[in-house]
Amino acid sequence: MSEQMQQQTDPIQHGIKANLDQIIQQLIQVFLVGLAIGMTRTVVPGLAETEFGLAEQAFMSLALFVVVFGLVKASMNLLAGHLSDQFGRRRLLVAGWLLAIPVPFLIFYAQNWWWIIAAMVFLGLNQGLCWSMALNSKLDLAKASQKGLVNGFNEFSGYAAVGLAGWITAWMAEQMGAREALLVFGLVVIALGLFLAIVKVIDTHPWSQLHQQKHQEAQAEKAAENGQAVEPTQKATLGAMMVYATFKQPQLMALNQAGLVEKFIDALVWVFMPVFLISQSQTLVQASAIIAIYGVVWGGSQLITGPLSDKWGRRGLIVGGFWLCAITSFGFVMTDSAWVWSVLAGLMGFGMAMLYPTLGAAVADVSEPRVRASVLGIYRFWRDFGYAAGAFLMGLLAFYSESVVWPFYFVGGMMFLSGLWVWVALSPKAMEAGKK
Repeated sequence: MSEQMQQQTDPIQHGIKANLDQIIQQLIQVFLVGLAIGMTRTVVPGLAETEFGLAEQAFMSLALFVVVFGLVKASMNLLAGHLSDQFGRRRLLVAGWLLAIPVPFLIFYAQNWWWIIAAMVFLGLNQGLCWSMALNSKLDLAKASQKGLVNGFNEFSGYAAVGLAGWITAWMAEQMGAREALLVFGLVVIALGLFLAIVKVIDTHPWSQLHQQKHQEAQAEKAAENGQAVEPTQKATLGAMMVYATFKQPQLMALNQAGLVEKFIDALVWVFMPVFLISQSQTLVQASAIIAIYGVVWGGSQLITGPLSDKWGRRGLIVGGFWLCAITSFGFVMTDSAWVWSVLAGLMGFGMAMLYPTLGAAVADVSEPRVRASVLGIYRFWRDFGYAAGAFLMGLLAFYSESVVWPFYFVGGMMFLSGLWVWVALSPKAMEAGKK
């Protein structure tokens, strides 16, 4: 606590270098958050049939745990940014870890599939609070020109952990049993995350306030140059910002729908890819290894794509990522070779790396610092609502087609169309019109 008080009394500066210690702490936090969700990626779908008797064709029941997770996490994302402005980033981070504690116990003692659904409620609360606070805190600490770099580091840390955790817990499940593996792994991760959040992390709201002060000064200077008066800024309600970002501002509309649709890929990987691979005679560990390639490439590549978006712009990387994911989604069910699936999983991960941090940075580009946490929360609401919408629609499609193949075609088509919308909305002409 003394370290926290000392840092709060030091002069506040923006920049990764000036705040490297806290940036590292926040990266560790999002890595641990990624481990917490990653442990459910292949082992939990595997439990559906072996432990709870869900038949291979019970696609809606299987998809339900991701639907519930997506709804809870989306709701928390919407509230987290708004709440953090009132209560501070660090308090919500600690609360998020406390809410994760029931997850491994619910899975370990589960009597039926509804226990797994309940575990996903708490996991969604944890992910919505902790991931949001870790990202917002890093954006607070960094310079305005480092948004793409910060998003890249954040998503690298989180999604590399997702991929690694899926493979590690699958290996542990073969050694000690699935329930035991998730209990041990989950408790270690949650305890470490909670300990570091309490002992090492500081609240970054003062850095956010400094960003807003600089923004207002720049606006005043620009207005003075043009001979205009500066109108006093008023804090908009969350409802008003929700309407504005979802239905009125063209660029935010395009970015929000893009966030929603890109989560279709992740829901596909979470729910249907393990089922597909196991149906193709892959073991749980083999399927986990292929899926881990997707997560690790996605995470690692963002160290490149995030900074590149600061230099090259957002539009090309976002659209290219969408269309690469579309191609690989189609290709996945057109092949029957483990090495081809591995290559496609890597390309799919790289496509996600192109679009994922870039979307978040693009949202931050068109948001004022004083409402950035809330606008990012709205974007993250729609993005993670994509888990629920995607899993539900894919579950229906798989149920009525009695095939796990059609969800892959559906996601490929949606990714192509969503990328096309972004290409139009983020064109130079449309961006200029949006500023007027």
